Amino acid sequence: MNIKNVYILKDRGILFINGPETKEFLQNLITNDINKVNETNSCFASLLTPQGKFLFDFLIIRHKNGYFIDCEKKQVEELFRQLNVYKLRSKIEITDLSNEFVVAAFSYEKFMSFKEAKDILGNTFAYNEDPILLDPRHKKLGGRLIINLEKLYLSLKKIDLKSTEPEQYYNYSFNLGIPQKNMDKLRNKLFGIECNFGELNGIDFKKGCYVGQENTSRIKIKNKLSKRLLPVQIVDGSINEGDSILDEDLNIGKILIDKYYPFAIIKFTNDKFNFNSVYKVNNSKIKIIKPDWIDKI
Repeated sequence: MNIKNVYILKDRGILFINGPETKEFLQNLITNDINKVNETNSCFASLLTPQGKFLFDFLIIRHKNGYFIDCEKKQVEELFRQLNVYKLRSKIEITDLSNEFVVAAFSYEKFMSFKEAKDILGNTFAYNEDPILLDPRHKKLGGRLIINLEKLYLSLKKIDLKSTEPEQYYNYSFNLGIPQKNMDKLRNKLFGIECNFGELNGIDFKKGCYVGQENTSRIKIKNKLSKRLLPVQIVDGSINEGDSILDEDLNIGKILIDKYYPFAIIKFTNDKFNFNSVYKVNNSKIKIIKPDWIDKI
């Protein structure tokens, strides 16, 4: 990413959760430890089904007397409803601020140019009361500013950033192997741990109970992770959601996200999977890409 560019992510939504029982409420639900989140640190987390299947992923940022939840905008309404299902009589308030606040992403180099910045994933500080953070998933995703829309362009001018097409940012994320678009297509189709959230600092395996914790921990402890969500490179033809991926006559996976930034759930074994091979999807050909931040497959 160019140090002068900023990407206005209008397809991100913002929820705000506050109230005296907010920390306890989130701690009992999310895959990460809410105690990590404070004025100087943010985290990546997800919400799973009781069986450990993926539902939503999001960033959590401390803001004033509560927490921002930064998630894909097309999932905001469903996430809002799901959180309210769990709310019951908890003394919390959940507000959808997606029409008032916006997310702006910029390079790691630009983030590190701020005097308050530290080279620590999730590092967070305030810029005119608005949080700036180093993406807690991977530092190459750069920094993020969450800011009221009315203040956005004046602030970007002051910090010398020029708005650029957000697709450049999403292409960069896809090339890193980190999905951020059309995550609703993954819902209930794979375990959260199969989304590589462990490697992306989205699961705390030492925290206490949360929704879906039992199966997530079992897969981790017993080394039963035999499938992963991985990016797909189309070599020839086209693919569609739900298409099977074949290695000769052996089914090795399925396309889950097909448009623009395709991802598939892939079965693998440590000693046999060949990332140099070309695989068949109907009459098309693809390659499976291994992100360099995943050590073992």
